[in-house]
Amino acid sequence: MNRHLRRASAKQSTKTSSAARRDTPRALCEAGLGLLKAGQLAEAEKCGQKALAIDAGHADSLHLMGLLCLAAKRHDSAIEWFAQAIRQDPNVADYFSNLGTVLQRQGRLDEAVKSFDRALVLKPDLTEVWYRLGEVLQQQKRYDEAILSFDQALTLNPQYREAANASALLHFDTGRYDEAIARFDRSLEIAPGQAGAFHLRGICQLRLQRFAEALANCSKALELAPDNPEITNNIGLVLQRLVRNEEALGYFDRAIALRPQFALAFNHRGTSLSELRRFDEALASFASATTIQPDYADAHWNRALLQLLIGDFAGGWAAREWGRKSKAVGFVDRQFSKPMWLGEEPIAGKTILLHSDEGLGDTIQFSRYATMVAQRGARVILEVQDFVQPLLSGIEGISLCLPKTIEALPEFDLHCPLSSLPLAFETRLETIPSAPAYLPAPSAERAQPWQARLGAHDKLRVGLVWSGNPAHGNDRNRSMSLRALSSILDVDARFISLQKDVRPDDQASLLERTDIVDLTGQLSDFAETAALISCLDLVITVDTSVAHLAGALGRPTWILLPYAPDYRWLLDRDDSPWYPTVRLFRQDERRDYASVLEHVRAALQGRIAAFKP
Repeated sequence: MNRHLRRASAKQSTKTSSAARRDTPRALCEAGLGLLKAGQLAEAEKCGQKALAIDAGHADSLHLMGLLCLAAKRHDSAIEWFAQAIRQDPNVADYFSNLGTVLQRQGRLDEAVKSFDRALVLKPDLTEVWYRLGEVLQQQKRYDEAILSFDQALTLNPQYREAANASALLHFDTGRYDEAIARFDRSLEIAPGQAGAFHLRGICQLRLQRFAEALANCSKALELAPDNPEITNNIGLVLQRLVRNEEALGYFDRAIALRPQFALAFNHRGTSLSELRRFDEALASFASATTIQPDYADAHWNRALLQLLIGDFAGGWAAREWGRKSKAVGFVDRQFSKPMWLGEEPIAGKTILLHSDEGLGDTIQFSRYATMVAQRGARVILEVQDFVQPLLSGIEGISLCLPKTIEALPEFDLHCPLSSLPLAFETRLETIPSAPAYLPAPSAERAQPWQARLGAHDKLRVGLVWSGNPAHGNDRNRSMSLRALSSILDVDARFISLQKDVRPDDQASLLERTDIVDLTGQLSDFAETAALISCLDLVITVDTSVAHLAGALGRPTWILLPYAPDYRWLLDRDDSPWYPTVRLFRQDERRDYASVLEHVRAALQGRIAAFKP
């Protein structure tokens, strides 16, 4: 009898102990977490409330209440619950992590960073927290730190595709394309079927001018997402860079069929049509782009350049002003409080600032207008790149010529960017100001040292430039290698390099050659280059700033042009209305310089035959 009583008593004691365990704050909190995960928020909240009724300072239960408020998007309440949990136990990483999440959603980014940082100090291997910290740092535009956070998440979890892509995208957005490619490679190792990763890897390669690789990756992306208009358009863009414009048109048309209001594709289509010299269709395509998107600056700009190329100056100069609203064009945008002058008001007695807004060649070309501005009675201040300031300071009519690095400008009443002066003067083909030379000849004191360095003038002296700035948008078409130029170097002339910033491959070729005099190491600015050019009989150059310099000095200049030239050289003529002493040698539809150099060599032999020492 006593044995049964003891058994009953023991059974009752076990039941009482089990019930007691279920009613502890810890047990209630664990039950609440389970209900929260199951989406039963109301029941979970009851568990949390019961736990806190037993122990108002139970940290995990306070944290549970914060999670419930976070799930219900009651962010202010969530922050307060998490803060209470932290006050009870400041050594739990999850409390800081979840507080950081809600602070991020509230836009309190600095506080979110501090909270995530604290969580990671307590527990450095929290992969998801590293990722969320990266997100917040990215929102704060702290890109390098964000990349480190995403990369750390990927290190902790090598299969974390989202971290690989986030790091890749940040490298992409900050122009670090090789690093972006490495992260996209990792992402594609984790998940090979991502059209977006293949596509963006291809765009990185496009921007690195690795066109064949770009085409392969974009094509793979299109296989995975055949109805994606952006990928289709970008394959067209890669083909355009490969000068495969007929093929490119097919992809632009396909992209437009997929998205009829695709302004970007119409713009790119116009560029390919222009390269193919289908000018009317190109103009129509640019017009379609701007009809769809009236403020599309790039399309307006491209249409303007085509108008100028075919001689439509009336429409071209005005439309060219759209370039100031385009990020792709690269105008130097100066924000002055004084009004911009475009020729519409009298300027006699006023001071006007004319300032360079494009490259060195553009500055030289349009500086000719400074004299015309002065002739209208204005005091002209010219502000230009430091490298050309000594050269341009002697232009007739300029009161003051300043380098761009000057700390403060003098007072002025009006301003005008140099490249807007053709518009201000309503320039047409027949009214281009084309004096034989509008830059003053270098002084004897500046030219004489170059005469001495060059030695006896017993042969025709020919200056050479074969490549321009690699960053130029059309450099792949306008520049050539020194090895290609060597086909004209076997004639009886003395060749002098005017080529600054020689590319590595060309540097090796130049060192091997004994038939080119290279004094460029002594060219400190364009005034010195002008002095050297003044000692030469002829300059042969691709389309670079030296072409403008030699033309502006009135020196005999031969310019080698790609099949689709820059607008200022117009079409189908071997002279230039901008520079009377310039002769143009153009590629034909074969788009290579071999045939151009054959014509140059023949013409050069004629000059040599006529040369008199």
